[in-house]
Amino acid sequence: MEEECYFSYSEKETDYLKGRDGALGQVIDRIGHVKRAVIPDLFTALVHSITGQQVSTKAHSTLWARMQDLIGDITPESIIGTPDEMIRGTGISSRKVAYIKNAAFKVRDGAIDLQSLHGLPEQEVADILCSLDGIGRWSAEMLMLFSMQRPDILSYGDLAIRRGLCIVHGLGSIDCNIFEKYRRLYSPCGSVASLYLWAVAGESTDRARHE
Repeated sequence: MEEECYFSYSEKETDYLKGRDGALGQVIDRIGHVKRAVIPDLFTALVHSITGQQVSTKAHSTLWARMQDLIGDITPESIIGTPDEMIRGTGISSRKVAYIKNAAFKVRDGAIDLQSLHGLPEQEVADILCSLDGIGRWSAEMLMLFSMQRPDILSYGDLAIRRGLCIVHGLGSIDCNIFEKYRRLYSPCGSVASLYLWAVAGESTDRARHE
């Protein structure tokens, strides 16, 4: 089994954020270092992302474990070489299987060069990833954060991040203009800010479950 990797950051990023936003700084001091797993191989992360769409975290973990048991290393070649019906047998829908196979063929045949994305600006990366069936803007941003480890990803499309911002700053709601203010405030360390906003939102959800 491969050793699990986590999003890499240090006090440099947290000190910067604490200097920019005192309220978020209090959260950072209280929570401490956040460990969030990443999948460094972008194709594997892409398949993982598609597998998890519109299912619970628990169901996603189950499906992913079945995929790995079935296929082993998740590569374009191993995906293409596995019959559709076998992948569907893991519990993944026909639609998702089609998305995954489509991505595998495009990467194998060179229509999309995932390795080249590491040298491109975020908007270009997002545009290329969104050209794949089953990948929208939010999914592209999560791939940039949790595979490519881009340092400045704060996604307006992520409900938990917006909820975290509301909790930290005592806001009833947040629109795109207010969100943009915080995105600029946290830049160029938006990804680390995201980790803490997710943590705050998760704490709120856990409390609600136990009330």
